[in-house]
Amino acid sequence: MNLAEYANHDATGLAGLVQRGEVTAAELAALARQAFEKVDPAINAVVEFYADAETLPGPDEGAFAGVPFLRKDIGATEKGRLQECGSRLLKGTISPHDAYYTKRAKAAGLRIVGRSAVPELAFAGFTETILEGITRNPWNLEASAGGSSGGAAAAVAAGIVPIAHASDGGGSIRIPAGWCGLVGLNPSRGRVSGGPDGQDSLFGLAREFVVCRTVRDMAAALDVFAGPEPGDPFVIRAPERLYTEELAQPTGRLRIGLARTAWGSVPIAADVLAALDETAALLTAMGHTVEEIASPVEPRDIMVGVMGGFNLGLAELPALAAALGRPLDDTMLEPVILKLMHQTLAMTPAEIVNIFETMRKIRHDVAIATQRYDILLTPTTPVTAPEHGRFSTTRPDLTAAGFSEGDTTLFTFLGTFNATGQPSVSLPLGLDRNNMPIGLQIVGRFADEATLVRVARDLEEARPWSCMLPPVHALR
Repeated sequence: MNLAEYANHDATGLAGLVQRGEVTAAELAALARQAFEKVDPAINAVVEFYADAETLPGPDEGAFAGVPFLRKDIGATEKGRLQECGSRLLKGTISPHDAYYTKRAKAAGLRIVGRSAVPELAFAGFTETILEGITRNPWNLEASAGGSSGGAAAAVAAGIVPIAHASDGGGSIRIPAGWCGLVGLNPSRGRVSGGPDGQDSLFGLAREFVVCRTVRDMAAALDVFAGPEPGDPFVIRAPERLYTEELAQPTGRLRIGLARTAWGSVPIAADVLAALDETAALLTAMGHTVEEIASPVEPRDIMVGVMGGFNLGLAELPALAAALGRPLDDTMLEPVILKLMHQTLAMTPAEIVNIFETMRKIRHDVAIATQRYDILLTPTTPVTAPEHGRFSTTRPDLTAAGFSEGDTTLFTFLGTFNATGQPSVSLPLGLDRNNMPIGLQIVGRFADEATLVRVARDLEEARPWSCMLPPVHALR
């Protein structure tokens, strides 16, 4: 197998070759390294490609037998490997054990070949750090790859690996998937365990999953990673069948709520709105009923509830720094993170309670406003990938409030469903006039990833996106 053949396959296709003995896991790891060496100098998506990637033990069986895989540098841990979370504070930190997610990945045959870049502590929708630099979008090197799974998305979009670990607490799977032209599902709350260290992470806002290129890879990954583990706070309703089996099931006729107006202060760009309308027309032609809906949520509630929940996680930093024996100042933390931490530590009990009350309000408001719909169709973000630095945590001129308000205006379609716990997927359903990917989001009812799998399959068949390759790609 050569590099072009490698980069042309999705993860399911590569696994099939390994299972049939047409290629080995070591050969695939070597091709992933070759792709990394070819394209990563331009995009800076991978913070570490393991020196022993080609010699790692692992089964040549399972849903993803032998497939090269990148682990996001935060969240699910890998025993004996670095996890620095994009932060100087955590530089050199070694994980003591495999997370449940990592164990499932390895059992499915995925070969973890390295770590992908993240913004510091996964706090921003822009992957830019003092520690590792800027991760660039393979579609336009002057544009953001998104965040916080920006390194994962850029690496998959550029053909380094066909699938990569990602996580989402306010849009961090769907933002980079939308901006880099990928499939990015944020599963229902509780569908994928964050244990043993992060069950129901960020008070239920955050979930672990993947970014990938095809719906069949998304479905296969759900079969691998979905399911309860010891210590999970609750057990979500189990699916009726394997998600890969849903690929052969009829969709039926759905009632769809269409979001054509902004849910924040940033208007929906003309090209994004055109792609949204074209997709709504396509779904109507498939026999579904599409109705326009107003915003079910107040943007300020997203800032208070979702950003507030994120910020509460920073209260752990003083104890972490003390345990590491490191100072908690601008030599260890980026300017915006430092400001947000001090803001959090100054919160009153009443302000903290208000964060949880606001999350409850979001869940109620969205449930009431959307209860008659089977799915929702929204933009992933109101604009395609913007320039670097807009809301980067490295900017000394951004105040804590300015970062929170600015970050929220771009991602209101996303953080809403972190608060409600509903599954939502970004699909690459167009290009704008500058040939940048347009991501559109399909949102399902809680615990109903199956409907999202079927609808995503229908859209992929009607509007195939596998031919959409960025200028920076291993095939070029």
